[in-house]
Amino acid sequence: MLELSPGFFAVAVPAVVFAGVSKGGFGSGAAFASATILALILEPGQALGVMLPLLMLIDLASLKPYWRRWHWPDARLLILGGVPGVLLGVALYRVADADVMRLLIGGISVLFVAWQIGRQGGWIRPARDRLPGWAGLLAGVVTGFTSFVSHAGGPSAAVYLLSQRLDKTRYQASTVLIFWVLNIVKFVPYAFLGMFTWQTAAANLALAPFALMGTWIGVRAHDLVPERLFFGLTYVLLLVTGGKLIWDGLV
Repeated sequence: MLELSPGFFAVAVPAVVFAGVSKGGFGSGAAFASATILALILEPGQALGVMLPLLMLIDLASLKPYWRRWHWPDARLLILGGVPGVLLGVALYRVADADVMRLLIGGISVLFVAWQIGRQGGWIRPARDRLPGWAGLLAGVVTGFTSFVSHAGGPSAAVYLLSQRLDKTRYQASTVLIFWVLNIVKFVPYAFLGMFTWQTAAANLALAPFALMGTWIGVRAHDLVPERLFFGLTYVLLLVTGGKLIWDGLV
């Protein structure tokens, strides 16, 4: 049962601000940490249901500063692949219990950190040539699936977008557009699966100002805060919270 207690807000407010900062200024890739954090104190379905409307609000607030600055051909491929990926996520959610979802969310969090460390350490190298269109569609399927089950579609989208050699702002604008569309697609199945309740709606109303504040900070931090510092803190956060969710799912 979701209770809007001081303890809930002590965890939820920083998580939501973090999501706004990430999506507003750093390519959206780490925003799913907010759902990982909330899953420590809520049932996974509740955590995802609380975060989706807030992520949609952040998407809407992020669109204006990046409007038409995206690379539409690449964004379109990821969106087209993302829709069937969302449907795969729906199929899994209908048969998975809460512990399976904890393992998925925690596992994706830890794998995200491993992927980022491997990429920065040179163990995982981006494609030397631009990946073809079919790879964009496949990356879109993975993006839609992981986005549905944990709001964590960023890494697979990044693999494709980074191969296209986009500049920083065009890359950021493309991710804003992609996840704005996919979050709209996710809203309908979330509603039919009962992931939205009066309690999650009340939490959304209370947390919306913090989501907007985080987005405002993120847009302005885009050119001011080193990405290495931001993602370094994110990796520690995801390892701790993801590891805890894996432990909870197993025991």
